[in-house]
Amino acid sequence: MNLKPETKFNSPQRQSPVGIVIIFADTLHKFLRAMWAPLAITIYRMPSSALLFVALGVIGLFLIIGVVAYLKYRNFTFFLDESKQEFVVHKGVLSKKKLSIGLDKIQQVNINQNVIQKIIGVYSLDVDTAGSGSKEVSIRAIDHKSAQILKTKLLEKEVENQEVFTENEITEKQQKPLIKIGLSSLLKVGITSNYGRSLAILFAFFFTLYDNVRDFVKNDLLSEQQIDTYINQGAKLGFLIVFFGLFLTVFLINLVRTLIKYFDLEVVKQRNSLLISYGLFAKKNTLLSPKKAQIVSYSRNFFQQKMNVMKLKIKQASSQEIKEDGKKNESSVIEIPGANTSEKENILQAIYDKIVEKGNVFNPNYRYVFRGVIFGLLFPITVILFLGLFINDEIKIYFPFIGLYVLIVGLFIYFAFKNYRLFVNNDFIIKKSGAWDVKHEIIEPHKIQAITTRQFFWHKSSDVGHVIFHTAAGDVYFNFANFSEINRQINYWLYQVESSDKHWM
Repeated sequence: MNLKPETKFNSPQRQSPVGIVIIFADTLHKFLRAMWAPLAITIYRMPSSALLFVALGVIGLFLIIGVVAYLKYRNFTFFLDESKQEFVVHKGVLSKKKLSIGLDKIQQVNINQNVIQKIIGVYSLDVDTAGSGSKEVSIRAIDHKSAQILKTKLLEKEVENQEVFTENEITEKQQKPLIKIGLSSLLKVGITSNYGRSLAILFAFFFTLYDNVRDFVKNDLLSEQQIDTYINQGAKLGFLIVFFGLFLTVFLINLVRTLIKYFDLEVVKQRNSLLISYGLFAKKNTLLSPKKAQIVSYSRNFFQQKMNVMKLKIKQASSQEIKEDGKKNESSVIEIPGANTSEKENILQAIYDKIVEKGNVFNPNYRYVFRGVIFGLLFPITVILFLGLFINDEIKIYFPFIGLYVLIVGLFIYFAFKNYRLFVNNDFIIKKSGAWDVKHEIIEPHKIQAITTRQFFWHKSSDVGHVIFHTAAGDVYFNFANFSEINRQINYWLYQVESSDKHWM
């Protein structure tokens, strides 16, 4: 699809002709994904004399998918209806479908490129709306210049009043990124984050290895005496190898995952939007309209603070937090790992067009600590003591570790209470939380959809309550606040919501 820079997409257009190959590959992939099991069983049970029929069947399958791919390509057209401010898509093979999306409803436009598209030299353009948990429209084959122009137009409400970026303008702007995350920053983030997920993978590996060893013992391939001998001979060396190997593996897993996903990440300011691009094998491009950012958060742990790096998350409006397949919808969340303090301030300045200040502070009631002590210390320790004293004597060997557990969990409870704060001013609501990863979540009052307050009857005498801020990107909780003070502030926030003429979509 080779369009001129001045093209306004105001007439129906098709994808690039090589899109037939992409559509063919997508259709074949979906078919094999759904039918691989019965096909494998059928081919396995089929006699060797029927291999000719298998070959003919494969050829027939490819012909059918090829015809379907061609019809999908021919029947798929798209254009911008500037008079109605809509993006119109026609598609379908047997049943024709017309999809009209208001430009003010478009939440996010991403330009991606997988391996096949990279070989062919085309990109896909995916359009998400706030009312959908998945891609609303996906143009599977479009050249990069046309994709950039169309993306800019889709995210501008008044298309006819906006000038179009040419390829030279886009290239010139991309040479001056707002921030650019280098390999050193990604390295710092990779080795200082996601320990929980990586350790879970490692524990799963070790448990699988342990089960295999037990199978060897049961099958008399290895005797228990042999295993004890190996353990006694190499206990100290083996412990050191496992210890350092464990942490090295954790670092490598996080590092490789981070480098591949966020390689060459840069944020470029294009007029009133932010262009975010990243990826090593699958290149992703996202154009973010700052007014659509509902919750912006940044977080870092102790090591990241010393290295001056942090993770930023920008959450946009999404009415479906869970996709149809049961997985969490991440299409409305943009992550920027590895930013330093200065780069974080630049991003916040670009999104809010003002300096983010904390303002007045709301502190939690000391009952916040009681909850952590009860459920983090007293309850689990009581269970362990009961099981060890009355159910299973073998559990008593873990009793000496209770003191260490109390020390570690006690420190987490203390720092969680110390960091749990709500900062308020006329422009922002900032929630700070976390014991290890200290997180700040930023909300603009006019983007609040609703506010819920709760107060249990046993908290009335101490004037303690909880508040929930509902936004189009999710909820933000602040518990154990001074109920009278927070209610006075809530009345002012609701007044801001009702009287504000600012748009957040």
